[in-house]
Amino acid sequence: MKTNILVTGGAGFIGSCLVERLLKNENYYVVIVDNLSTGDKRKLPSAENTNWKFIHCDVNDYKSLATVMQTFHFDYVFHYAAMVGVQRTQQHPLQVLHDINGISNICCLSKLTGVKRVLFSSSSEVYGEPVEIPQSVDTTPLNSRVPYAVVKNVGEAYLRSYNQEYGLEYSIFRFFNTYGPRQSLDFVMSRFLIKAMKGEDIEVYGDGTQTRTFCYIDDNVEACVNAFEKNLLINKVANIGGEKEIMIKDLAEMIIRKTGSKSKIVHTPPLKDGDMKRRCPENSFMRTQLLNRPLTTLDEGIDKMLAQGLFDMNRNE
Repeated sequence: MKTNILVTGGAGFIGSCLVERLLKNENYYVVIVDNLSTGDKRKLPSAENTNWKFIHCDVNDYKSLATVMQTFHFDYVFHYAAMVGVQRTQQHPLQVLHDINGISNICCLSKLTGVKRVLFSSSSEVYGEPVEIPQSVDTTPLNSRVPYAVVKNVGEAYLRSYNQEYGLEYSIFRFFNTYGPRQSLDFVMSRFLIKAMKGEDIEVYGDGTQTRTFCYIDDNVEACVNAFEKNLLINKVANIGGEKEIMIKDLAEMIIRKTGSKSKIVHTPPLKDGDMKRRCPENSFMRTQLLNRPLTTLDEGIDKMLAQGLFDMNRNE
């Protein structure tokens, strides 16, 4: 008997890579739901694999989601659907807040249909401006007031509450910057690479001294699937991210060097909200328990992106 798995947001960057990894197990049947507001059907699995189905569905619409979940009676749910992208979420804050409905719907319907565990993609945004580095799931306060971060924080609260009242199990992944092929142009790594490959100016917000860590998509997906399959994060939270900070202006310079580009770095006004000065996870649990191997280096990850040449998938995003 196959294990039925729902992946919301499965036509997006991380969601589609997760689906691809899950489908390597022939005992899984994966249903992908996505409203395609930021996802893309070209990121769905190949037709050769028959262990999956795509359904155009907005998880924020209770009736639509209820039809899907009552039809398939899922064993597990990966809830990755969300409005993403710094500029998009800043320009449409009310739409971001609507994602609370989707989280509520997932929790309610999971309880009603017998789902065993919900695995939720939270975000490093919940930490806000860092009061300590590295940022820890145990000690760092969650102090961001940006709508996207608030929604993720509310999502975590929903899962803890449903566990306390109904026993619904959860795993929470706080994703830090993740990059790789299929990533849309809303994100710094893919945007910089595209600009460099075209020889266009690379725009950096502010002075570019803000720092980030970068996690290659394979590390992200492997860590999350291991948490799922090995029951390593039941009713707990883990940071999923890289460990070496790099200034954004240095990332731009690195990409220009690696691509042999003639692009120039242009500084633009800082973002109004959401561009935290530093972001770096305490990721020992990910490294030692979920992966137990070295993380992909930034050099290696960028080389993989350049070698795979999948950037044309970003044309309409």
